[in-house]
This record gives sequence, C-alpha cells and structure tokens, in this order.
Amino acid sequence: MEKRDFWVSLLAGGTAGVCVDLVLFPLDTIKTRLQSPQGFSKAGGFRGIYAGVSSTAVGSFPNAAAFFATYEYVKCVLKFSSSSYLSPVTHMCAASLGEIVACLIRVPSEVIKQRAQVSPSSTTYQMLANTLRQEGIQGLYRGYKSTVLREIPFSLVQYPLWEFLKDLWSLKQGHVVDSWQAAVCGAFAGGFAAAVTTPLDVAKTRIMLAKTGSWTASGNVFFVMHHVWKMEGIVGLFAGLIPRMTAISMGGFIFLGAYDKARSLLLQLGIKESQ
Repeated sequence: MEKRDFWVSLLAGGTAGVCVDLVLFPLDTIKTRLQSPQGFSKAGGFRGIYAGVSSTAVGSFPNAAAFFATYEYVKCVLKFSSSSYLSPVTHMCAASLGEIVACLIRVPSEVIKQRAQVSPSSTTYQMLANTLRQEGIQGLYRGYKSTVLREIPFSLVQYPLWEFLKDLWSLKQGHVVDSWQAAVCGAFAGGFAAAVTTPLDVAKTRIMLAKTGSWTASGNVFFVMHHVWKMEGIVGLFAGLIPRMTAISMGGFIFLGAYDKARSLLLQLGIKESQ
C-alpha cells in the first residue's frame, strides 16, 4: 500500500465518520434510551437528544480514520482478484482488524456518550470526570470486549455485503459504481447487519450503563444477553431495533457514500498534483 493511499484512506474515513455521527446523533440517543435498564422515560425520553454529542465529535474522526486506514491496508496485504471466492474472506479479515483497532478509540468516546445520553442534566465533561474519579482509566474501556464482539459480527456482515453489492451493480451496468450507488449499497448492507446484531448491541449498552461493581458491569456479554432474554424475552433482546436499523441504514448511506466520494476526490487531487 502506497503512503499516499494510506493518508487518503485516513482522511476520507475520518471525514465520513464525522459526517454520519453528527447527523444521526439524535437517533442514536433514542436507541440508547430505549435499551437503558432504567427505561426510556427515566433515561430522558426525548429531552436533550444531543446530550453527549461533544464526546462523539471528538472521537468520530480518529475512530473512522483508524478503521478505514486499517481496512484498506489489510485489503492490500491480503489482496486477491475481485472474482476470487476468497474476496469475502479478505473483506471479513480487513473489517475485523479494522474494528479491533478502531474500538481502542471508539469505546472511551462511547462510554461517555451513552452515560451522558441517559443523564441529560450532566455535561460530557462531568461524565468524563466522574468516570475517571470512580473507575479510573479502566472505566473508559468498560464494554471494550462487548463492543468488539458486537462490531466484528456487524462488520463481518456489512462490509463483505457492501463490497458484493457494489461488484454486482458494477457488473450489471458495465462500469464501477458511482458514489451515490456505493451509498445505496451501504444503506442496505448496514440495515441488514444492524438487525442481526441488535442483541449484541443491547448487551453492550447494558454493560456500559451498569453501576460500578454490579454483575452486569463485569462485561460478560452472553450472561447479559441470557439475563435480558430471561427477564424481558425477545422484545428486550431487540430493544431499539427500529431506530438502530434506521440510523445505521442512513448511516451506511452517508458513511460509506461519503467515504467513497472523499476517497475518489482525494485520489484525483493527488493525481493532478503529481502531473
């Protein structure tokens, strides 16, 4: 992978991440409150739906940049021909490693954001200070394992499906898809992946919002999922499904479309400057 391509992936990914996270933040807040153990109304209802947005704004660019830089690099290292049956494996490996790296940045931002979302009277800074005072740096990484366990299955579905839909559309029309077409493929891939991984998202939310020292805070994803199933049934496991699917479908459209467009523009700019 050339140095130029690495920086293009970094900048395009970061730009796309900021765009999608800020636009869709209210839907994410509603989803988090629906999944909160204290219930939607007590968690804030429709009040202060931009609570915690500052932590998202700070974490969005480096998080998405780290993911796409890793994703494109691993794709380059494990490159097979686009017609090869091993292409989905390449995309799965690239997406999985990308998520592991990105979660090192995403999780602290997500912890503070979600705690602010269910306590709209507290500022992001207050949540950060309280977390560090009560739990230390480990508190910022509470739910890291559950987040990775949610993101890897999500990416194993979304990115190979996105790449497959783009290849299929390109084959049908006889040329590479445009950015808006890549965005449409991203919306379908994201919505489907969101639906099948919602129980993992519920478990991740419960772990991040749990009281310090509780059994939920220990981070056992499958134990939390079993408890939710036992106490709330299938409805509890799929709490927030509609706003999650809506947000991630829209997010897939904006995120992957913006990434494709930004990457194309940056590559074109680089070519012009080199001429």
